[in-house]
Amino acid sequence: MQRTLSGGLIGLLFGTGMALSGMANPAKVLNFFDIAGTWDPSLALVMASALLVTTIGYRFVLRRDKPVVEARFHVPTGRKLDMPLVAGSAIFGVGWGLSGFCPGGAIPALGLGEPSAWIFVGTMLAGIFIARTVRLALEQRSTQTA
Repeated sequence: MQRTLSGGLIGLLFGTGMALSGMANPAKVLNFFDIAGTWDPSLALVMASALLVTTIGYRFVLRRDKPVVEARFHVPTGRKLDMPLVAGSAIFGVGWGLSGFCPGGAIPALGLGEPSAWIFVGTMLAGIFIARTVRLALEQRSTQTA
């Protein structure tokens, strides 16, 4: 129960920050990417602030023996740049640049009543399902041939 409540409160805080900063507004995000046109540099400040808070926060949090509501930290250990990582990053960037949404901004936009957010989130979920299905099929195929 504590884990669910903690996750819900953190998500609410994150979503509120995304909405207040304009990151849930696709027009504002697209203007940030339009350097040659109606460029809006304000989101660079939002991103820089988030990076600063994260950098400082991680230094404090990772000094603890364990998280508050987990048995251990789940920090990525992989450092390998492989094709799934590069392809996923490219797809993420293209999707963000075309739609003005990233997952972190799209979810709060649902609550703000942004109609295009529903389309984005639906296609994002479909993409996640397709990627997992393909990955499982490839893993099964590779174990059968080995």
